[in-house]
Amino acid sequence: METIVEISGLGKSFPQKQGQPVTILRDVNLTIGAGQTLCVMGESGCGKTTLGKIIAGLSDYTTGSYRFCGKEVSQLKGKEWDAFRESVQLIHQNPYESLNPASMVFDIIANPIRRHRKITKIPELYEEVTRLLKLVGLTPVEDFVDKYPAHLSGGQRQRVSIARILAMNPKLIVVDEATSMIDTSLRISLLSTMKQIQQELGVAYFFITHDLALGKYFAKGQAAMVMYLGRIVEAAGMDQLVANPCHPYSRAIISAAVGDTGILEDAQFRKYSLKDADIASFGNMPSGCPLHPRCPECIDGVCQKTNPPAFTVETGHEVCCFHYQTK
Repeated sequence: METIVEISGLGKSFPQKQGQPVTILRDVNLTIGAGQTLCVMGESGCGKTTLGKIIAGLSDYTTGSYRFCGKEVSQLKGKEWDAFRESVQLIHQNPYESLNPASMVFDIIANPIRRHRKITKIPELYEEVTRLLKLVGLTPVEDFVDKYPAHLSGGQRQRVSIARILAMNPKLIVVDEATSMIDTSLRISLLSTMKQIQQELGVAYFFITHDLALGKYFAKGQAAMVMYLGRIVEAAGMDQLVANPCHPYSRAIISAAVGDTGILEDAQFRKYSLKDADIASFGNMPSGCPLHPRCPECIDGVCQKTNPPAFTVETGHEVCCFHYQTK
């Protein structure tokens, strides 16, 4: 499998008017292969969206390396930058704000085709718009091409957003909580369409979610990672992660999901919880492991002093926890 995204030691800090810069991401390492899904999960405010914007080229990074198809993104200029921006697209969280309310569906999808693929003849444009609308499940096409976003449901708007993105022939799509503002009954249908698109076009996804059940469904058999306060604390295959969560934070979020989803079969983690619901702020990070004030398994005198590196639990499964230092 060709690797299209390689991120190593990546960090992101934001300058402040007074005081030191605030670090949002630290020491992030990940890879995404062509046609692969990588799902990142974690609480709101943990840095998932910031990482997604960096991957999509909408934000820069302060430290580390981000290589796309072998080229360092921070060094791309001119045509190479334009090619990168076409290859990586972002599905926004809010389908009610991401579409131009004054444009019909046809123009929303046709405009990027005109500009980037230089197709200008109406018959050819209509044929391509029709193909894309069918691909995202908006059929019969005649019912949608002349509609404005105000005439569409949230799920239909998000499908138009996906069709617009596919007009760019991307290699990677960053999906930022794309179903959070859509009715629950429609979420699985939209995710199923996206999985079908992946099978047909070979596009890769960086899938951001705080909903473990959706992540498990969308990234089944694919890669997953858990983020806490700007750092990846556990990375594994999605099936491995759910069956054998090792980091205390991973166990806590999976345990929290069990009551509603029955996602976890192993009873030993069903009632696992952290000591405190309050999350430290990025501007006042605790020393050592960021989770140690909340962690029921904190090793006294160790976790307070040192931030654990990634330890290998088994092939393809890494966790940042000192309990796995000797394994």
